[in-house]
Amino acid sequence: MNTHTQPNTSVKMAGAKENAYSRRILQYMEGFLVSKTLFTACELGVFDHLDASEHPLSAMAVAQGLSTSKDGMERLLSACVGLELLTTQPILYSNTEMSTMFLTKSSPQSLYHSIEYSSNTIYLCWHYLKDAVREGKNQYEKAFGVSSKDLFEALYRSDEEMVKFMQLMNSVWNICGKDVLTAFDLSPFKSIYDLGGCSGALAKLCVSVYPECTVTIFDLPKVTETCRKHFLSDEDLIPCFTLGDFFKDTLPDADLFILARILHDWKEERCILLLDKVYKSCKPGGGVLLVEALLSEDNSGPVTAQLYSLNMLVQTEGRERKGSEYTRLLSAAGFSSVHIHSAGHIYSVILALKG
Repeated sequence: MNTHTQPNTSVKMAGAKENAYSRRILQYMEGFLVSKTLFTACELGVFDHLDASEHPLSAMAVAQGLSTSKDGMERLLSACVGLELLTTQPILYSNTEMSTMFLTKSSPQSLYHSIEYSSNTIYLCWHYLKDAVREGKNQYEKAFGVSSKDLFEALYRSDEEMVKFMQLMNSVWNICGKDVLTAFDLSPFKSIYDLGGCSGALAKLCVSVYPECTVTIFDLPKVTETCRKHFLSDEDLIPCFTLGDFFKDTLPDADLFILARILHDWKEERCILLLDKVYKSCKPGGGVLLVEALLSEDNSGPVTAQLYSLNMLVQTEGRERKGSEYTRLLSAAGFSSVHIHSAGHIYSVILALKG
């Protein structure tokens, strides 16, 4: 006869729940280890080096090619295998399809520069997240020793930093831009201004998708100069340029204004100021297209937008918002007929028309 007391069902369930909770917390704690592994492998050139090779390489070969220690490289490559960024067979390493597509510099879909900016700029700001939560303001002064009184003076604190930020935006729109621009049919809008068009990636895509439209980048003089120098080639469908500060300068008349990841940088009063200027410059029947990562109406997610909102706290004056909040801001500026459409990935597109 079995005299041992068998655990009852409720005790088993409680133990399983406790184990699941602890695993989840440990995964959250390890999140930064995953990020830094990815950042380091990219910045050392692991994926580019393997991509350039005609055959899989040993850890020693990669270490010699990238001038690192063999032991350190073995550990890094092993971690990348665990993250499904590399494959091994069994001691020779090669890129996965995902890594070749998104982590090599030469790929048209490369996120390398986005990763580089996250590692060297965003990550440093997040070191001061606790201070940002306590103070309710961005942390550029602590992270980089520069005043953030003028937000984009802080972001563009050197020519090198400006190029890096523009590369970040370029990689984002190379991935998401076409979905954003085709969420609605924009062909009826013959004159389109991309306010804060930055690297020109979204404007170039707009020209290719809607060749009958005139597309103009409106941005600061030093940004448009950098765009021409670093981000446009002779083969590109070249958009037009208008130099200016969209807060300080008069906006030209247009059928459609695109504000892609612009309003999330700013406090509500600045958003209303800009939207009011846009409304006044919209031609009759024109509109504005907003591209943002939207928070759910019940505050339950999505987690990407929630984390982005924390990033806005440490880096900018703004925040991510709900669709209803953008609708209210647009209505306050005079826009009507607000339509919201998911563009896949992480962004939603909001089209509002001038009645």
